[in-house]
Amino acid sequence: MSTESGFCSLGSISRMSKSVSRSITAENVYGEKGRGGMAEVSATPQPDVVKIGQQWAGPNPCARDLGPTWKVRPCITLPRGSTTTLMDVAGPGVIQHIWITVDAKRFRDLILRMYWDGETEPSVESPIGDLFCNGWKTRTNILALPINVNPAGALNCYFPMPFRKQARITVENRAPEDQGGFFYSITYALGDVDSQDAYFHARFRRTNPLPYQEDYVILDDVQGRGQYAGTYMAWQQNSSGWWGEGEIKMFIDGDKEFPTICGTGTEDYFGGAWCFGQNFSAPFLGYPLGSCDGRPGNRHGLYRFHIMDPIRFAGDIKVTMQAIGWRSEGRYLPLQDDIASVAYWYQTEPHRPFPELPDRDYLEVI
Repeated sequence: MSTESGFCSLGSISRMSKSVSRSITAENVYGEKGRGGMAEVSATPQPDVVKIGQQWAGPNPCARDLGPTWKVRPCITLPRGSTTTLMDVAGPGVIQHIWITVDAKRFRDLILRMYWDGETEPSVESPIGDLFCNGWKTRTNILALPINVNPAGALNCYFPMPFRKQARITVENRAPEDQGGFFYSITYALGDVDSQDAYFHARFRRTNPLPYQEDYVILDDVQGRGQYAGTYMAWQQNSSGWWGEGEIKMFIDGDKEFPTICGTGTEDYFGGAWCFGQNFSAPFLGYPLGSCDGRPGNRHGLYRFHIMDPIRFAGDIKVTMQAIGWRSEGRYLPLQDDIASVAYWYQTEPHRPFPELPDRDYLEVI
């Protein structure tokens, strides 16, 4: 990502740029210059709120004696069964940081989608919890570089997301009731985007249970040029004992039966060894959630971000993970576990449309 498109590493933070900084919140829904904190203590919604199509739930009663600039609209309500627009701005530019907090019980009910440059099909589609490495409706702190989750339920994403013409972000509420108290902030920079900057993509999937002797598919049906940037997995073991003998496999640019990249074990891919032994969260790899006691029903959370080691592909990529445990006489056991995942990658557009996301009942964490 070039500095001109707004992305800064620690090594380039001192370098000047012509890009300009903007931030979207519920009090400045288009992130416009000089229009932050302008919400009125009024039963009449702001014109910008009407334009973007958000529900006006009335002003924050705590600000009734103070008026504009005093936290009049710090959050929004997501009506049940609705899709709410969080961002709709013209480019060129790059999203630099997304912060969200909401009740953890809705982590699988709220579906976040992102569209670049007038797309009708999303480039990002995932339940909000899984996208932020919190897949079991349980708040779990994540100390990774691109995804950071802090007490108590602050969801942060630092993946740079360039766009050239338009960036649109929506959230669908599949819950049976309105979701109040949805707080969000999206920081972005307007400025030139380098021709080599690819578009951010993320895709969720779940298989419950995994069919016997089948590998779990993390990502497939990708066509274009790009780089694979990370994996999050929410894994429930349905058998006793160790569940992580499987190998990560990455089929690149026409690979068929045998992949170009093949790992040595599930915990090895996620940066651990010898059945983990304990939880950890590091800048690029982590096992922040789960028990190592081998009991059926254990729920595990794992992530690996390919920031220093992106997996490049010129035309296509498929990523799978074997699910293998142990059975009698020291033999491998193909597992039939409940597995969900999010794949993160960058690629040129257009991308192939994602399959339709399953309904709420199929995604539900019970």
